[in-house]
Amino acid sequence: MPSYPFHTTREDVRIPLPDGTALYARLWRPVSDEPVPALLEYSAGRLSDWTAAEDARRHPWYAGHGYAAVRVDTRGHGNSFGLPVAPGSDQELADGAAVVDWISRRPWCSGRVGLLGVGAAGTTALQLAARTNGTVGAVVTACPEGGHRLGGAVLADDLHTRLTALVAGAALPPDPRHVGDAWRAHWLARLESLEPPADTWLAPGDTTVPVSAPVLAIAGWGDPSCSFVLRLLATSAPARALLGPWPHGLPEDVLPETLRWWDHWLRDIDTGILKEPALRSWIGTRWAGEEVWPSPDVRDIHYGLDGPLRTAGTAADDRYVPVRSPQHTGLNAGAYVPLGRPADQPPDQREEDGRSVCFDSQPLPEPVELLGAPSVRLRLRGDDGPPAQLTARLCAVGPDGTSALITRGVLVADGTDVTVELAACAHTVPAGHRLRLALSSVYWPWVWPAPDPTGYALDPSRSTLTLPVRHLAADIGAAPVTFETPALPDPLAVHLTEPLTARPERLTVHDLGRHEWRTELTPATDGTRTQPDGLVRDEHTVTAYRILTDAPLSAQARTDHTVRLERPDLGWDVTVQTRTQLRCDAGHFLSIVQVRALEAGSVVFTREWQHRVPRHG
Repeated sequence: MPSYPFHTTREDVRIPLPDGTALYARLWRPVSDEPVPALLEYSAGRLSDWTAAEDARRHPWYAGHGYAAVRVDTRGHGNSFGLPVAPGSDQELADGAAVVDWISRRPWCSGRVGLLGVGAAGTTALQLAARTNGTVGAVVTACPEGGHRLGGAVLADDLHTRLTALVAGAALPPDPRHVGDAWRAHWLARLESLEPPADTWLAPGDTTVPVSAPVLAIAGWGDPSCSFVLRLLATSAPARALLGPWPHGLPEDVLPETLRWWDHWLRDIDTGILKEPALRSWIGTRWAGEEVWPSPDVRDIHYGLDGPLRTAGTAADDRYVPVRSPQHTGLNAGAYVPLGRPADQPPDQREEDGRSVCFDSQPLPEPVELLGAPSVRLRLRGDDGPPAQLTARLCAVGPDGTSALITRGVLVADGTDVTVELAACAHTVPAGHRLRLALSSVYWPWVWPAPDPTGYALDPSRSTLTLPVRHLAADIGAAPVTFETPALPDPLAVHLTEPLTARPERLTVHDLGRHEWRTELTPATDGTRTQPDGLVRDEHTVTAYRILTDAPLSAQARTDHTVRLERPDLGWDVTVQTRTQLRCDAGHFLSIVQVRALEAGSVVFTREWQHRVPRHG
């Protein structure tokens, strides 16, 4: 253990809620005679196994620097009592507000509380801050998750995997090491209460997230949250943002910056954090800072699709360019939520470009540095047909023809003049490369295909690509952006046994006879992990997507997920098997969720849920 300003202690406690339910919490505290500020991480992620390794790194570090760090499992998850509730629900937020109130009134707490959250818990932290009547002094949110639609199109990849993880997490039992013999009764009650939220997730909904406290927002370029982070920075004050070359999660390298944020807002220490640029971002090979956002050093540059960007053209008697893509367009998109593995990154886009209509620039005479969210304004042919699904990809094409994805966006368009917002990006396109705008009518399996494969037609003479171009001299005279490296505790001694036969991270098969494309994904969580206290978690998941080349209604998604928890010293052995299937017809989405629970190999619970949800455009 490195040396910190404070010695620390750790204890597990139960936090009572107003209705008598007790939530399970792990508390790291500095050894101090004075009350200290508290940091709360409130998550459904099972602190005794699933998040234990990450918790054991950052929370003792915060405690060693003078904070009471509290990690709490939400109601009905992990070792917390009660029945599972939906993420972001009124019940989850009311419970969180009660936890904040309980913490603020402890004798070891100064009454000042900060919230920390990653992913879905990062969104919850923002929502919770708005429910606590000023008790929360600051928030750090990393990769906050948004809704289940992208430009109005229903997500396939992210929605499907998140739904499976949500159901499986809610179906797992508490640990008898922490709750005693009552674990079985709590488990069976959880299983009986399960209700997969497929109907609410597939339906349109409000994705507005309130911001009511100072926020430090963190994300990696390529994570779907980066556009939300920039919007938050532009509309919320006070706020700061860090966007770097990281996968989904809270990178350990930025923990000292979070500490500066906490010290400023919870201890009234002038750490200089508000003197830092509003946005610190990684651009290609270096860190850069923007004093304010939107930045005066970034200006919009417009490229007409019939001038600076050109395609091969159309027949002389029709100024409209038709876009009708095969249904497997998008198989080389990479992961919607990148977790740091090689197959998460999109490969060379030339195959995708061949399934799209492309508009290319001339070779660039000088580098072009992009920072922000590009957009594409399109004039579509007006008709009375159904809404069209538009996908726009921006690529950098090298002298050798290599096509590197920069960013992309999707829109369900209902009208003739539409604008596709692409995800925020930071990228330097070298001199001699070409810019390529690739348009398609499909992007599977990121989003569900439109039921009508007709596609759309656009008028290049009335269509424009707008790029946020950063001035090449913007860094001249600016102070370098640097970060302190934290000295964290040693990693938790978790023993990982990987499968004897490792499956590919991402495998795509083309069945020529059936004209079918299948993609199988295997997550990094597969394998057997043994915690230092003897708990064994064995996990196996396969996600598969299939579609026929010319049949959008053939699209199907399926995940088979198995988790086995064992405590050999107690003779405890439970397994939860979850299968989630999604498909669609012209008017509805169809979901089937199956859960099977076993104790010592014997089935104790099995159930199937089916939902049929209107497509809503």
